[in-house]
Amino acid sequence: MPEECYRIYAIKYAEHERRAQENFIGGDIHDGPMPMDYFVWAIVGAERSFVVDTGFDAAMAAKRGRKIVHPVAEGLARVGIAPEAVQDVVITHMHYDHAGNHDLFPNATFHVQDREMAFCTGRCMCHDALRHPFAVEDVKAMIDRLYAGRVAFHDPEDTLAPGITLHRTGGHSDGLQILRVRTERGWVVLASDATHYYANMGRSLAYPVVFNIGDMLDGYDTLRRLAETEAHIIPGHDPQVLEIYPPEAEDTRGWIARVDLAPHGTPTI
Repeated sequence: MPEECYRIYAIKYAEHERRAQENFIGGDIHDGPMPMDYFVWAIVGAERSFVVDTGFDAAMAAKRGRKIVHPVAEGLARVGIAPEAVQDVVITHMHYDHAGNHDLFPNATFHVQDREMAFCTGRCMCHDALRHPFAVEDVKAMIDRLYAGRVAFHDPEDTLAPGITLHRTGGHSDGLQILRVRTERGWVVLASDATHYYANMGRSLAYPVVFNIGDMLDGYDTLRRLAETEAHIIPGHDPQVLEIYPPEAEDTRGWIARVDLAPHGTPTI
């Protein structure tokens, strides 16, 4: 029996105006505007759906100086997903922009890498530079779920469901994981922050928020190995995703895109 093919939605919930020099370590970057989009992703099958990452709420947006454009629950509702009905949430890593909205999925099991949970609760958090991307509220919420029997651990690769696999890359955070998803157009890789922008991977330049630069650079090779082609790799924060992939519907242009479908353009690297 063939493996199921899924639809994949990239759902933007927030944005941040920034410049190119903030997005790269090294290299000849001509500084200019290079904004960041914030996404969660929904993987939808015939019988089962999965949410990837949970974003942040209005309070965290105000604290971090980000702008919410559509609350996460609104975007999920637009693609037919009720948060209380979600049974599985994959947390790619525990940074504040991927692990907030603590009460949004009350019935879900949360899937995280062993090394990510050890990282965000271990000795590395003694260093402000390493703990800054985390929010202690998010870490506490995940520990609460752990003691409630609602956390599943993976290390380093695992099958989440037929046609969906998890793979640790590390780099940006020690337990960062990516997803490989079977679609009608082949294997699509949700890179999350294994590459923030197309240009990070395309130019082999690391993003400045990083735990292990070597792992981050090696992660670009992992993305290419797992994806059908480079056009099947979806970066974690690049606004170009919403420009080159078809919108879920005309009224979601610039908000929700179908990344299981073929892009209608190529990104600028």
